Amino acid sequence: MSTNQPAHAAPITNSAGGTPDAGQLRAILIAVSIALMAVIASVSGLNVAQTQMAVEFGASQNTILWIINIYTLTLAALLLPLGAIGDRLGRKPMLIAGLAAFGVANVVGGLAPNAEVMLGARVIAGIGAAMIMPITLAVITSTFPEEQRGKAIGVWTGVAGGGGILGMFLSALLVDVADWRWLFVLPVALVIAALATALKAVPNSHEHSAHTFDTVGALISVVAVVGLIFVLQEGPERGWTAPATLISLAVGLIASAGFVAWELRRRDASLLDVRLFGERGLAGGSITLLVVFGVQAGIAVVLFPFFQAVLGWSGLLATLAQMPMAVAMMMTSGLAPKLAERIGSRSTMAIGIAVGGVGLAQMALFASADGGYLSILPGIIAMGIGMGLAMTPSTQAITSSLPQEKQGVASALNDVTREFGTALGVALLGALVATGYRNSIDGKLDGIPQDTADTAREGIANAVEAADGAGSHAQQLVQAAQQSFVDGWQQAMWVGVGVMGALFLYILAVGPKNTVAYPAQDTEAPEPIASR
Repeated sequence: MSTNQPAHAAPITNSAGGTPDAGQLRAILIAVSIALMAVIASVSGLNVAQTQMAVEFGASQNTILWIINIYTLTLAALLLPLGAIGDRLGRKPMLIAGLAAFGVANVVGGLAPNAEVMLGARVIAGIGAAMIMPITLAVITSTFPEEQRGKAIGVWTGVAGGGGILGMFLSALLVDVADWRWLFVLPVALVIAALATALKAVPNSHEHSAHTFDTVGALISVVAVVGLIFVLQEGPERGWTAPATLISLAVGLIASAGFVAWELRRRDASLLDVRLFGERGLAGGSITLLVVFGVQAGIAVVLFPFFQAVLGWSGLLATLAQMPMAVAMMMTSGLAPKLAERIGSRSTMAIGIAVGGVGLAQMALFASADGGYLSILPGIIAMGIGMGLAMTPSTQAITSSLPQEKQGVASALNDVTREFGTALGVALLGALVATGYRNSIDGKLDGIPQDTADTAREGIANAVEAADGAGSHAQQLVQAAQQSFVDGWQQAMWVGVGVMGALFLYILAVGPKNTVAYPAQDTEAPEPIASR
């Protein structure tokens, strides 16, 4: 089997001139974790400022959604190409350049006088983020000794998983106590801290390849990712059968098929050797991350209306309520490598998936307006524990399936999988909750004026707002909407339980037992080791 490496590739160079000591390794991990936090926090940070931006810019809701989503779309589309370029040009220069572009873009965003400038700033921020994100993991896998790599990847996955919730909480806090433009202070501060550490501590490493860069494959991958992510982001708003949605889906699927065909033809000089997906490690790790991140993102989306519209909490309190999931996730991500050493990657992933599924089932069974936060808190914590256990061995399985000099590509593939999972989970779980809500509330609107009832069917937030004009039916309408939302949420949770159950059986059957990384000093990387 091909290792996606030229026959006489030169060893990876390290500007530090040797194996980093414990202090430098710690500084490297701090630098890449801070850089990753800046990228992750910016994915969801602007969600808490939609109303303020719309008012200040005089922009439509569609424009505001594009300001939020264009960052993720740009990030996802460019991860693979820029990860591969970082492997070739040098991971440290790519990281530094990405941090600089990202920082400048956030300064411009914070000062943006109109929506057009803000959109441009978000595009540049997405480009910078796509330069940063794959390099942060590639630096770990190419720098840390094998015996310490698992623990470092655990820290990375904890930040990647819990960083979004932590970033949203800090963003909500800034909006609550200051102005929405202060949201951009957080990523800029993180960039400055990451730059200060990375310039001093992070060594450089890069690939010496005899082959030209796979430009065609890179361009096709961009088209494929843009097409598919656009469908997932815009489908719920435009409609799944809208012309733009269907055209984007067709373009994404055709480009994906074209990418596979092109990469199979190019073989050793490919951007990504797609034949490696026949390996248990790469396939199992990718599918696990896709599902787990999809479920987490979908739950996060439906938790906000539960906290705000059902329980009547503020945005800041609603964000704070999700922190137990982030804390549990970050803690167990660090413990997962030790557990994997004892019982194997497959068993660790399976336990994490099972615990996450139990958390979903708990929320489906016990969520209620009367029970409040305590009715779902055990499920939130279980989800965090399960995700933390499943993510780290999954990430390690992916990075161990590609050779050392392709770690930028491996890291980018890991990140693309996360982004696809997030978009897919938000779209599907959000649609399931909305459908369940509408089906449930239809039988609870007897006696309510037609116009008010039609408004209530659009969503729980609409129903709560419409209750002010419902007269004596106000309380009935609010209670009907709250119960209908819980009904829809429970249906979505049971679907999530089914998906996690299927993933559990898949990992037990064909998941990786163990993964071993390539030694950095080899001039010819051996076959990637993944249990078949």
